[in-house]
Amino acid sequence: MTPAPSATPVEGSGGLLLEIDGQIVPNYAATMVSFEEGDVVKGKVVRIDKDEVLVDIGYKAEGVIPSNELSIRKSVDPHDEVELEEEVDALVLTKEDAEGRLILSKKRARFEKAWRRIEVAADSGEPVEGSVIEVVKGGLILDLGVRGFLPASLVDIRRVHNLDEFMGQTLECKVIELNRSRNNVVLSRRAVLEEERKEVREQILGRLEPGQVVEGKISNIVDFGAFVDLDGIDGLIHISELSWSHVNHPSEVVAIGDTVRIKVLDIDRDRQRISLGLKQTQEDPWQRVINTHRGGDVLEGTVTKVVAFGAFVEILPGVEGLVHISELADHHVENPSEVVEPGSKLNVKILEIDEERRRLSLSIKRVEGQNMAMAGLGEQIAQAEGGPATEVEAEEQAPPPTGQMADAFAQAAAPAAEEAAAEEAPAEEAAAAEEPAADEAPAAEEPAADEAPSEEAPGELPTEVEASEEADPAPVAEANGTTEDPGEHQEGESVQERPDSPDDVDEAAGEGSSGDDAQTGESEQS
Repeated sequence: MTPAPSATPVEGSGGLLLEIDGQIVPNYAATMVSFEEGDVVKGKVVRIDKDEVLVDIGYKAEGVIPSNELSIRKSVDPHDEVELEEEVDALVLTKEDAEGRLILSKKRARFEKAWRRIEVAADSGEPVEGSVIEVVKGGLILDLGVRGFLPASLVDIRRVHNLDEFMGQTLECKVIELNRSRNNVVLSRRAVLEEERKEVREQILGRLEPGQVVEGKISNIVDFGAFVDLDGIDGLIHISELSWSHVNHPSEVVAIGDTVRIKVLDIDRDRQRISLGLKQTQEDPWQRVINTHRGGDVLEGTVTKVVAFGAFVEILPGVEGLVHISELADHHVENPSEVVEPGSKLNVKILEIDEERRRLSLSIKRVEGQNMAMAGLGEQIAQAEGGPATEVEAEEQAPPPTGQMADAFAQAAAPAAEEAAAEEAPAEEAAAAEEPAADEAPAAEEPAADEAPSEEAPGELPTEVEASEEADPAPVAEANGTTEDPGEHQEGESVQERPDSPDDVDEAAGEGSSGDDAQTGESEQS
């Protein structure tokens, strides 16, 4: 076997020329780059296709960068990522695939370089820059060479309601969380802004004093109040300091973006907190009450709220007083909603003005001529549920019987009346025994024989009064089984002698007529 010719590098050629058997030939192996999979190499873009890019890295064949390995962005156009003759860094994924191609990745090479830079920034606290490439639920995605997540709460000092306005912007953020195993990077732009404004805040706190009136813009609204931007620092208007009247939610008084004049109430310089008041820059309606009204004044008001112990009535904008349940109506009130309802307008009387506690005691029932829209509602409810409350009310409300119904009631009551008369008869006889004898009583004057019995036309019945006046007392006493004076017997009248129904009146009139005939007959015999 013939030994292979020895090759000796030519001095000064840097190993690119070899001397073989006295001849100088190029050393092609020396021009080829030596690398392994996972290494980052440099190359020049020599071709850009629709789905890939060819890069010359000095290897025996050009390397291929697929379009999905160009950038961390999704669905990119290769022409937007690289240009011809541009030098790029690429990471070797595969030295030779099934088709013999060298597969490279530009985004992974950039990822490795970016990750090392992010690690240094996280350790030192220096900010990093990245462009916003996506708006996702809860925040933004930044291109740092790696995908960095910026939560919505850390985008700005105040909460941002529209994240789309940051799309495409380059933001400077601090790295607050880093996890290589999960390729997780969490950023905070707010930390950068707070550090930049730290000196500004100190200057603002230095020139503000309690009692000052300043202007600011409403930056955020929460359930317990509203935040105001004071040229770089936020102050809080508590919900109780928004208005002199009751406020259910701050959005009833202010809106985000409103420019307001507020008063500085307190400053906590250690915690860098400012307490503000909006109602202090407005007229206090309570002073109007103190200056213009006194106890006993009657004013018109509007019911704002009904509670178990009474009702609140607004007599001036921002001024409410309490009408206690005992002052709602002359009658007993179980529930204030029986008498008043929210929104109703009525007159109230001022009972007491408590200046120190800023409280008003009012009365509705003490207003003369008050027309209550819901008066009698409780009685109507009681009637609807159970009818009249007592038997007396039922008797008052029931109409008296008439016609055939009256006759039926009279017939049903007759046996009871006879039994009552029978029970009263012994008592009347006993009373008659104690009275003087009939012959001891003054003699009644008898009518003359020639005196006409009656001037009334035949067939007409005399009335009860006329019958009692014309009848002789003696026959009446005999008919009743007693000889006492009719005038003294009125207290012992039976049910039959005191008619209560129309039928009884007719029967009484008939008895009076027969008594008159008997009296006339006796006079003729005498």
